[in-house]
Amino acid sequence: MLAAAGPSAGGASSVSARRDAFRTLMRFGGSRPAVGGIEDIRLPGTDVSLPARIYRPADAPPGPLPGFVFLHGGGLVAGGLDTHDTLCRILASETGCRVIAVEYRLAPEHKFPSAHEDACASTRWVLDHAADLDIDPARLGIAGDSAGGTLATVVCQMLRQAQAPRLAFQLLLCPITDVLMETDSWRLFETSLLDKATLRGDLERYAPGLDPSDPRISPLRAPDLGGLPPAFIHTAECDPLCDEGKAYADKLTSAGVAVRHTCHAGMVHLFYALGGVIPYARVALTQIGEEIRLLAAT
Repeated sequence: MLAAAGPSAGGASSVSARRDAFRTLMRFGGSRPAVGGIEDIRLPGTDVSLPARIYRPADAPPGPLPGFVFLHGGGLVAGGLDTHDTLCRILASETGCRVIAVEYRLAPEHKFPSAHEDACASTRWVLDHAADLDIDPARLGIAGDSAGGTLATVVCQMLRQAQAPRLAFQLLLCPITDVLMETDSWRLFETSLLDKATLRGDLERYAPGLDPSDPRISPLRAPDLGGLPPAFIHTAECDPLCDEGKAYADKLTSAGVAVRHTCHAGMVHLFYALGGVIPYARVALTQIGEEIRLLAAT
């Protein structure tokens, strides 16, 4: 069914084809649930204001809610507010959080460290203006999927280095944590949905010449992960990123960070956003919602 949509994201040879293929893939998200409200705003990035979208969960109680900044996947080359609209609606509904999705600048038009700086600047702004957004600052987290998960991990590290207030949690969905691609899961599960050629092409467009072991694109390689927010890490058994996601969870645990890691049996990369063809995606997102609700209630 995925193949029937046309050329895969992994098979795209140009930036426009890569983006078109990713948009096509993300249309398999399934039905869009109703939410309590949606507002498009702009947030300050490093050099330019960034489009953002606030999702208010339906039947939200009065008063400040928990919330999180969401950073979309797409290899830092593709994706945006519209590709992840269905996923963000579901996350808002399941977690009971206000979701602030950020459309950071993409490569190759904007190279490293543009996306990193945008992600950090927008998160800092949300931290500083949580009350204005009707968010409880003590229950504000960050989330990201795939390359957005990479950004989310790095933002947590950057905020720690800047001695900024610590976020309440980090939610990582099939995150890219080590672009050296040396694990067994890369050998076993590389497919057209996510292949080395695509990831290398994305890296060349975003960070040409940057050492792939640099912790800003391979956060697993960071020397110190202590003091970071509690982490909810969700990996997929048949995803090339599976092993590095587990390794990141293990390294956080060794550094004294509270971690809950779930590996979803039989699932592929991006499964959580493909509920239209993978019914289990909604089961997993309900589980994720329960985790976040439980944390936010404490």
